[in-house]
Amino acid sequence: MSRHTGIPVSTLSKVEHDRSTLSYDKLVRLSQSLDVRISEFFVDQSAVDERTVTARRSIGALESAVRVNTKAYDYFYLCPELLRKRMIPILMRVHADIPGKPRELIRHTGEEFAYVLKGRINVVTEFYDPVILDVGESIYVDGNMGHAYLAAEGCDQATVLALCSGADVSIAKSYHDISSPEPRNFAGVSL
Repeated sequence: MSRHTGIPVSTLSKVEHDRSTLSYDKLVRLSQSLDVRISEFFVDQSAVDERTVTARRSIGALESAVRVNTKAYDYFYLCPELLRKRMIPILMRVHADIPGKPRELIRHTGEEFAYVLKGRINVVTEFYDPVILDVGESIYVDGNMGHAYLAAEGCDQATVLALCSGADVSIAKSYHDISSPEPRNFAGVSL
C-alpha cells in the first residue's frame, strides 16, 4: 500500500493501530489507490441494512488473489476487489514447523471455518487439545480463541481453504502479522 500511495509504511502502521490519522491529501491518495470514495472510510457499518441486496459477485482465481507469504503460511486472499466483505476466503499453504520455533496462535474477530484440501494438518487451539485433520475434514472455531494450523507429522505442506467472518479488517492483519514476511518462490508448484 505504501508503494501505491507514497505514504510511508510507518505512517500507515500508526493509522492501523489508532495512533495517528491521515491528512486530507493522504486520504485522497489512499482512496484513489483503493478505488473507493473517501466517504467509504466514514460509513457507520452498524447503520447498514443487512437485508439490502447488493448483487455483488466476484470470480476468484489464484492469478488475481492477493498473496502474502510468511514462514508458516502462504496466503492467497481470494476475490480481493470486493470491499467490506462479510467473510474473507483464503486459500492457505500450511508449511511444516521450523524446529525450535513454536507456531504463534492467531486471534481475530468473528469466526473461522477451515477445510483440508491436500495433506494433513494439526490444529492447535488455546482451549482444546490439538486435533489432526485429513483431506475432506474441517473445523469451525471462534476467531478470538488463539488458533494455528501446522502441517501434521510426515507432511511437508498442506493446502487449506479457510473462510473467516467478522466485521473487522483485523482478520487479514492477524494472519500476516504472526510472522515476518519472507518471500517464497513457488513458481510451477500446484496447489
